[in-house]
Amino acid sequence: MKKATMNTILSLISTIDTPEAEEVRAELTAELNKGAEQKAANAALYDAVKPIVMAELGDSTCTIGELWEAVEDKMPEGFTKGKLQYAVTRLWVSDFERVEGKVNAYRKA
Repeated sequence: MKKATMNTILSLISTIDTPEAEEVRAELTAELNKGAEQKAANAALYDAVKPIVMAELGDSTCTIGELWEAVEDKMPEGFTKGKLQYAVTRLWVSDFERVEGKVNAYRKA
């Protein structure tokens, strides 16, 4: 069931005051909040890693691969090159500027 559908059902039964409705509300709420803990953990991981990456980059221009080689030993367990690329290209996009002429090359904005 999609989240939009669950939200609709939840809003429809919000005024019903029976034990069955309360049980359904609890189940729907739990399903809607599933993954929130993992999302918060991932956000904390990206926030913890960002200063390390920014310090290593300095004023230089480099590719994601070169940046990964420079910071790989400093990264917490489970943080991969793919996560670094995702962070640079999606999460920290305002902090980085893509450099023309070199594939996947970035520098501080």
